[in-house]
Amino acid sequence: MRINVKAVAVSVLALFPMLVYAHVGNDGGTHHVLSFTEGFIHPLTGMDHLVAMILVGVWSAMNTRKWWLAPLAFAGLLLAGALIGMAGVTVAATEYLVAASLLVVGVMVALRLKLRAVTGALIIGAFAIFHGLAHGSELSHSAAALSGMVIATAGLHLVGLGIGYLLTLSSTNRWWAGVIGGGSSLLGVGLLSSLF
Repeated sequence: MRINVKAVAVSVLALFPMLVYAHVGNDGGTHHVLSFTEGFIHPLTGMDHLVAMILVGVWSAMNTRKWWLAPLAFAGLLLAGALIGMAGVTVAATEYLVAASLLVVGVMVALRLKLRAVTGALIIGAFAIFHGLAHGSELSHSAAALSGMVIATAGLHLVGLGIGYLLTLSSTNRWWAGVIGGGSSLLGVGLLSSLF
């Protein structure tokens, strides 16, 4: 049996438009009502945000001794972006840059790209601002919602750090970095294509 690779690729990409809508209602709408719970659930209900936050931890654990710097930069600038979004500031390219973050950080993971910790944190932090803008425009204006969002983000970074650490333990696990990063980059490409 011969598989038509082009047909499979087009079929997979056709599924991505639904993923661009980060919060599709699978939480019954609670992320728009409850303060702390709203903020905590928000990063978990969108595939783009979830994957990006885990990737930050994976890259940090695999590629820098200052493993805490990029996750800390991401969480801090996510919060800053959310505050800006709550203030009503919008940037037309926000969703494009959120999708691009999956592509860029996915490539960083796939290539096991070694950067200085500060350089990696700056690249990752720049994307975090736009993740924050997306969250802030949707969250209620409360400190509890913001704290829930930052705690969930830190938890996702810890999951990513754990995955990244496991990938560094054995040379046989190195190809998994390519799978994880490549898959995430493909998701980013799919999300970007669905926005055009």
